Amino acid sequence: MTQLATGKATPHGATYDGHGVNFTLFSAHAERVELCVFDALGNEQRYDLPGRSGDVWHGYLADARPGLRYGYRVHGPWQPAQGHRFNPAKLLIDPCARRVEGELKDNPLLHGGYDEPDHRDNAAVALKCVVTADRYDWEDDAPPRTPWGNTVIYEAHVKGLTYLHPAIPSEIRGTWKALGHPVMIAVFQAVGHYRAGAVAGGAFCQ
Repeated sequence: MTQLATGKATPHGATYDGHGVNFTLFSAHAERVELCVFDALGNEQRYDLPGRSGDVWHGYLADARPGLRYGYRVHGPWQPAQGHRFNPAKLLIDPCARRVEGELKDNPLLHGGYDEPDHRDNAAVALKCVVTADRYDWEDDAPPRTPWGNTVIYEAHVKGLTYLHPAIPSEIRGTWKALGHPVMIAVFQAVGHYRAGAVAGGAFCQ
């Protein structure tokens, strides 16, 4: 089996550098961490993360590219009284993933067990992380660099702020695209808000 290079402990998550991907995962009590990558048919290949710097496990997969689907299996103690429920039968998502794929629906395979570990593999129904390319061409745009003492941050819910706005096209109301619509930009500018902070969005389990 192909071995991963040691890689490095930062930055967190999966980072593409143009030649491969560096993977990191934090776990203070893990005994072993497996990176699991999946092809388009769902076939899985596992690699041990060879590096550990403090509590960060890491490894580098050469020739990996954006679009690669992955998750982790983490080995460690099963000690519920101490809060440890390590179970390598359960594929985990990367808490620092920049993209997650799939639809989360309740399924018995996703249950980890209570008093005893559930050894059924959940990879077929678990969400998968996806490696992304973080380079973005900002063209001629540049940050305003407003001094923090003069900065006003407008924090709002994406849907709540735009869903009923009559000047925003109905097909994009309540979406991230609506938040960047010229009408909303004009609103922010008119009231002197230099930063817009969106309340975190998330997926819902059905």
